Amino acid sequence: MAERRCGVVAVLGAPNAGKSTLVNSIVGAKVAAVTQKVQTTRALVRGIAMRDQVQLILIDTPGVFAPKRRLDRAMVAAAWSALEGADAIVHVVDSPAHAPDGAKKGADAHSVQDTASITRALKERDTPSILALNKTDAIARPALLEITRDLVEQGLYTDVFMISARKGEGVDDLARTLVDRAPEGPWLFPEDQTMDAPARVLASEITREKAFLRLHEELPYELTVETETWEERKDGSAKIDQTIFVSRESQRKIAIGAKGQTIKTIGELARKEMEEAFDRRIHLFLHVKVREGWTEERALYQRLGLDYEA
Repeated sequence: MAERRCGVVAVLGAPNAGKSTLVNSIVGAKVAAVTQKVQTTRALVRGIAMRDQVQLILIDTPGVFAPKRRLDRAMVAAAWSALEGADAIVHVVDSPAHAPDGAKKGADAHSVQDTASITRALKERDTPSILALNKTDAIARPALLEITRDLVEQGLYTDVFMISARKGEGVDDLARTLVDRAPEGPWLFPEDQTMDAPARVLASEITREKAFLRLHEELPYELTVETETWEERKDGSAKIDQTIFVSRESQRKIAIGAKGQTIKTIGELARKEMEEAFDRRIHLFLHVKVREGWTEERALYQRLGLDYEA
C-alpha cells in the first residue's frame, strides 16, 4: 500500500486572476465564491482534493493588491500568511490582462501592477513558486509567449503551466505536479471532505456570491452575509435564516429591489446552489439590514479569520 501523503498549497495572485476558479476546479466541487468582481474572496478558504493516497489542501487567498481600507489590509495580510508552512505556492496570473496591447488602463493596469508587487515580494522572501498563466484561451499565442518569457526571466518559478481554470484546460497537469511533490505525512482531513469551513460559513458564502453577481454594479463591496440560524427538520431538510448587511438605507432598498424582486432572485439562486452543495432540500429566508461601519467591527474579522490590526 502506498504511503499517505499530504501537501499544503497556497494559491496566490492579483485580484480576479482566477484563484478561486482554479481551486474549485482541482477540488471538483464549489468551495470558493467566484464572481467577475475583484476581491470576492475575503478570507482563507481551504479546498481539499484527493488523488489516490495524496491529499492536497489548497488555500484560496484574497487577491493581493494595494490596500486602502482596514478590511483590504487584513485581506492582503491573510494572503501572505498562507505562505507560511505551505509545501508549494502557485502564483496565478491573468494572462489577457498582461497582454502587450491590453494592459494599458483600468483593471488590467492594476492587475499588472499587482503582479509586479507579488513577484517583488516573492523575490524578497526567496520563495520558489509554480507559475499558472490563467485564461490562456482568451489570449493570442504570441502575446502569451511574450508574457511567459517576461515572467520566467524573474527567476522565481520552478514550473510554468498554461491553463484555463474556467474550462479545466491544463488543470490536471498542474494538479499532478502538486501531487507528485506532496510530502509523506498523514491526511489532515477526512477523505470525503472538500473544504474546512462549516456548512453555515459555506451557506453565507453562497449567498454573498449570488448577491455580488446580482448587485455588482450598485454595491460592489458594500455587503456581507451572516447565517443567523440553521434549523434541522425531521424530513431531512434544513431551514436557514440569513441576513445581508449593508452600510446605508439606500443600499438596503437596492438590495431588496422593486417589490422585493432583487432579494427574491438572490434567494432563489442561493437556495438552488445550497441544495446542490448540501444534497438536501433547503428552506432559505433572507433579510436585509443596515449596519453602519460593519467593515470596522472586530467581531467580523474574527469570524473571517482575519487580523483586525493588520
